[in-house]
Amino acid sequence: QVQLVESGGGLVQPGGSLRLSCAASGFALDHYTIGWFRQAPGKEDEGVGCINNADDTTWYGDSVKGRVTIVRGNARDTVYLQMNSLTPDDTDIYKCAAATGLAACRRDFMDYWGKGTLVTVSS
Repeated sequence: QVQLVESGGGLVQPGGSLRLSCAASGFALDHYTIGWFRQAPGKEDEGVGCINNADDTTWYGDSVKGRVTIVRGNARDTVYLQMNSLTPDDTDIYKCAAATGLAACRRDFMDYWGKGTLVTVSS
């Protein structure tokens, strides 16, 4: 069974950092473009960022650019989202998703989704 599982969410103070992880079972992450997405109620649906399967080129959303980094783990079976300088506006459920092959960083291109991990930024 194909499954994506996120971890690493939690409560962090404004200005703090978190590293989220996305792991897969049932398929090899290395063959997929992996994206991170978030959408809190009342907020715009936003692609946080993606890493492609061809050469690990990354793309980041405007609201997080410069504050987040997406990398594949050394064993290439996990994808990490490093988030720095967090603000309360970053509070959301963060979901990772996988698109077969090389794909644009868009929700409608993703084939598999995790259930998400909650990030809360608050003092």
